[in-house]
Amino acid sequence: MKTVLVMINYNDYANTKKVIDNVIDYHILDEIIIVDNASKDNSLINLRKIKNKKITVLENTDNKGYGSGINVAAKYLLNKYGNCNIFISNTDIIIKEETDLSKLIDGMDNNIGVCAPIINTHGQLSRGWKVPTPFQDVILNIPYFHRFYEKHLQYKDSFYARKKEVIVEATSGCFFLTNTDILKQVDYFDENMFLYYEENYLANKLKKINKKEKVMLDVEVIHNHSVTIDSNISKINKYKILKKSQYYFQTNYNKANIFERGLLKISYIFGLCVLKIYYSLKY
Repeated sequence: MKTVLVMINYNDYANTKKVIDNVIDYHILDEIIIVDNASKDNSLINLRKIKNKKITVLENTDNKGYGSGINVAAKYLLNKYGNCNIFISNTDIIIKEETDLSKLIDGMDNNIGVCAPIINTHGQLSRGWKVPTPFQDVILNIPYFHRFYEKHLQYKDSFYARKKEVIVEATSGCFFLTNTDILKQVDYFDENMFLYYEENYLANKLKKINKKEKVMLDVEVIHNHSVTIDSNISKINKYKILKKSQYYFQTNYNKANIFERGLLKISYIFGLCVLKIYYSLKY
C-alpha cells in the first residue's frame, strides 16, 4: 500500500517547506501532497518551484477551510492509488525519525481508523481525550474556568502507565495516520466546519462505523502550536471560528437539545465579551 503525507498550506510557505525538508528523504513516503488553500501571498508560486518527483502541489481555488483541503487530497489519492495510507500533518510539525512513521503504520489494523503519536506542544503532552458533551462544552466556554475543567476530558496518567499503545475517543488533528478508505467511509470531513473540531467530528464518525482511535505511546511528534493560525487569524476571529465549529458539531453530531443550544450561545457570547475586554486592556 502506498504511503503519502498531506499538508494544507495557507500563506505559510516557510513552515511548509520546513516540514518538506524534514521528511523528503524518508523512503517510507511515496508522495508528499501540499494543498494550497487559495493563499494570498506567494506560497503557491514558491511551492511550484520545488522540483522533486515526490512532491505534488494541488490548488484549492477557494479557501473553504482545513477539512476542504484534506478532502481535495483524499479524493485525489483515492483516484490515483485506491486505498493508501495518509499521514495528515500541520505545517508546524517536527517528525523526529522515519521509524516513527513505520511504528504508526504498524499500529493500524482493521479495527483502527486513526493511529496517532503523542503530541508534544511546548512541553505539554497530548495523548488523546474524551469527546465533550454539549453541556461540557458550555462549561468549557467560560473563560479561565475552562482551564480547571479541561481535566475532566483527559485520561488519568494511570490510564497510560506501562502501556505501549492505548485506545482513546479522540486524538490531535495536527498529526495522525488514517487511509483513504476510512475517509471515504466517514464521508470525508464536513466542510461546514471551517477550522477546529475536526478531531471530535472524526471521532464521532469513526464510532459509527465501528472504528477506534489509537495512540502509540512510543512515538512523539513536536508541535509548534498555532504558528500558522496565529499569523493568519486574529485571536478574536480565531475564537469566533472555534465556537462556530463547536456549535455546529454539538448541534449536528452530538444532537444538542434546544436548552443545550441556548446555553452554548449564551456562554459563547459571554466568553467573547470577556476576551474583547481582556485584549482591549492588554493592547
